[in-house]
Amino acid sequence: MTRERPWVMRTYSGHTSAHASNELYRTNLAKGQTGLSVAFDLPTQTGYDPDHLLARGEVGKVGVPVPHLGEMRTLFDQIPLEDMNTSMTINATAMWLLSLYIALAEERGEDVSKLAGTTQNDIVKEYLSRGTFIFGPVPSRRLTVDLITHTVRNVPKWNPINVCSYHLQEAGATPVQEIAYAMANAIGVLDGVLESGQVSAEDMPAVVGRISFFVNAGIRFVEETCKLRAMGRLWTRIVEERYGVTDEKLARFRYGVQVNSLGLTEAQPENNVQRIVLETLAVTLGRDSRARAIQLPAWNEALGLPRPWDQQWSLRIQQVLAFETDLLEYPDIFEGSKVMEAKTAELEEAANAELQWVLDGGGAFLMIDELKGRLVQSHADRVRRIESGDITVVGVNSFTETAPSPLAEGIDGESSILVVDPAGEAAQLESLNTWRENRDSGAVASAIEELSRVAQTTQNLVPATIALARAGGTVGEWSDALRDIFGEYRAPTGVGGVMGAPREELVAVRERIRVATENNGGPIRLLVGKPGLDGHSNGAEQIAVAARDAGLEVIYQGIRLTPGQICAAAQDEDVDVVGLSILSGSHLELVPETVRLLRAAGVDAPVVVGGIIPEQDQVILLAAGVSRVYTPKDFRISEIISDLADLGLQHRLGTFRST
Repeated sequence: MTRERPWVMRTYSGHTSAHASNELYRTNLAKGQTGLSVAFDLPTQTGYDPDHLLARGEVGKVGVPVPHLGEMRTLFDQIPLEDMNTSMTINATAMWLLSLYIALAEERGEDVSKLAGTTQNDIVKEYLSRGTFIFGPVPSRRLTVDLITHTVRNVPKWNPINVCSYHLQEAGATPVQEIAYAMANAIGVLDGVLESGQVSAEDMPAVVGRISFFVNAGIRFVEETCKLRAMGRLWTRIVEERYGVTDEKLARFRYGVQVNSLGLTEAQPENNVQRIVLETLAVTLGRDSRARAIQLPAWNEALGLPRPWDQQWSLRIQQVLAFETDLLEYPDIFEGSKVMEAKTAELEEAANAELQWVLDGGGAFLMIDELKGRLVQSHADRVRRIESGDITVVGVNSFTETAPSPLAEGIDGESSILVVDPAGEAAQLESLNTWRENRDSGAVASAIEELSRVAQTTQNLVPATIALARAGGTVGEWSDALRDIFGEYRAPTGVGGVMGAPREELVAVRERIRVATENNGGPIRLLVGKPGLDGHSNGAEQIAVAARDAGLEVIYQGIRLTPGQICAAAQDEDVDVVGLSILSGSHLELVPETVRLLRAAGVDAPVVVGGIIPEQDQVILLAAGVSRVYTPKDFRISEIISDLADLGLQHRLGTFRST
């Protein structure tokens, strides 16, 4: 019996520096990994050099800093680009990072036409869920379109966009919404390619053939399998009817996957191993809907950054499935199943209706506000169901009795997570200064001038971007040149439109606080702030929605704020509680600085923090003047809101004392 070739196996990784990440990549490849998935740090993702004010505390935290060609050289040292399949999770600055990659290949004398891999390059889902956008929808779509058209002609093996529904599910999307919004996004991009005039209608099948998707697979793995089968059917129909693609190979629904990190729990984290395995089955069991590339999270990602050993464990899960089981020996095992067929048809029909609603409203790029509102609503519904017990999460809201976990506590005194060297940021700043001193400043200035000129025309921006990369420009210089032309964008929060009756616990909080504050200044005022570059706003949005339902006055200005801006808002709004949300690992830098500025400005309101914060860091934050620290184990939002209301009431009545 002939076995099918296994999927490309990756681990999503990168941290501290290009040198440290290169060592990690070469180690993982030696262990049998067959592709790379590069995680970039937030300054690189959002177009800031490491020395920018907003980059403080974020450099090297959630990925590798790659501001210029020198760092790209180090990152791929001793890794032949022609032989590698490289995935880059990069969106707003996708054009810049791929240009660095191309410039490096040219510098080495490698054949650019042989480069294989993927740039995520999906800006719509950044507006809706992940937050690493820079420009508005119109210029962002242009950047996406320019990168697609350039690669189809010049880097034909490259997937220039991964239409990414993964983060939509993390932001609350139901399976129907995940399918529909991903399809609407892809249609918006492909229509943009046609409208650009860079590709004729006759050449559109070649463009369609390079479009790939990046999906999420949750714990309901039967439904998730059907979701993927429905996506394949819907995609094949769309590209035939809308773009005339009849070639079966070019019309194929091609996708990679990471299984659901949102479902990983801080409580009893050892349960995450079986969650990861079961979710992987959704994208591997059925041949006709099997993923082409898979990267699995590590068991401890709800605790902090995974270590190399943790990533090895996730890689071994893939290898056991692919090489020890008989998974790859059979045709599609779900063919003919009445249950699978009925569920697939149900999802396809519902998703098609939701897709039509988006298209009738002008398409994904024009419906950002409406889509965001629906996702926040869906997420609020999901959170309510977990808190009420309608959705069971083992170890969190059921079966909570447990023995201590030797995995979570660490083995032989070692930390159970990777701790990034705090000296890494200073080293990166020194490296950046050295790079600037040794480059040809005149060549950089000329390349920036040309980039700015092209940005004001309809010419493709990729050649000018590659030229700036070769000249020694940086991600901040590329982004700033385009900011001057395109401006910057503030995405909607989606909080204002969420509807639904508050849960009983919040009604009780609302009445208690109403009575207590009736003659003491009115509703408690809560400022929800996201300092730094972390764009994962799902938790902050749910706190804002629940606090509003409990009768608090909520001030939420969205993502990407400096400590100074948060302090100014707290002063201007005369708030009773300041809530900070950070999931990027920069809490030890940004939270104490925010507290310091607040106290220096005379703001004595209690400060609370939520995020993925290890226990040892919680002690430091409490000593720095933070009143409460909430982590993923604190899943009962009504209890958090009650706590915040009590803190606010203490502040209002003058009984709270800041440290």
